[in-house]
Amino acid sequence: MSAPLAHRPAPQKSQKDARSIPVLPGFAATQQHQLVLYPANSEIYGQGEKAVALYQVEFGAVRVFRLLSDGRRQISGFYVAGEVFGFEADGYHHFFAEAICSAGVRAYRLPPSAEVAHEILPLALQALVRTQEHLLVIGRQNAAERVAAFLVDMMERQGGLRQIELVMQRTDIGDYLGLTIETVSRTFSRFREAGYIRLVSSRTVELVKVDALRSLCG
Repeated sequence: MSAPLAHRPAPQKSQKDARSIPVLPGFAATQQHQLVLYPANSEIYGQGEKAVALYQVEFGAVRVFRLLSDGRRQISGFYVAGEVFGFEADGYHHFFAEAICSAGVRAYRLPPSAEVAHEILPLALQALVRTQEHLLVIGRQNAAERVAAFLVDMMERQGGLRQIELVMQRTDIGDYLGLTIETVSRTFSRFREAGYIRLVSSRTVELVKVDALRSLCG
């Protein structure tokens, strides 16, 4: 796993009123929203900062990670269009959040009003379940099983389409799955040779044999 360069270029506010991703209904009724654009690799929030908002990805993708004591990086989650991140239990961020590529992000101020607080619980529980599933993947599965689970998960989160966009680098995937970049690259090559996937471009992968990938997940 590798250590990233932590930097935060100044985000830009979008001049358009983007509506392709629905705003959380209760928040939309009580807050003004302006899309903020983050360049690739720019920091959205840092570890130790006060948690003053929840964040929703409008477009692009975000990685949430922590730096380990030995300088390595452990990515705890990726977030794509429509997904919400930034949940904290004690009012402070315990992880960093960065834009993987150019990303548009909305911020919803905390604490929420009473009439919209009920919207947060399902989102927080969904995030908890996803975290638990990820811990099972990296704790019990081998490299092929981890990569297969990652590909199937990304497919399901991108509407079930067999062609998926992977804007993250192989190093990101390795830091998420607890694998080296060499192991990730070898596993992708094995899947391609077996006919499980087709590499359409550097960022687009077609899942040719979804059932085979699912069977690998266990």
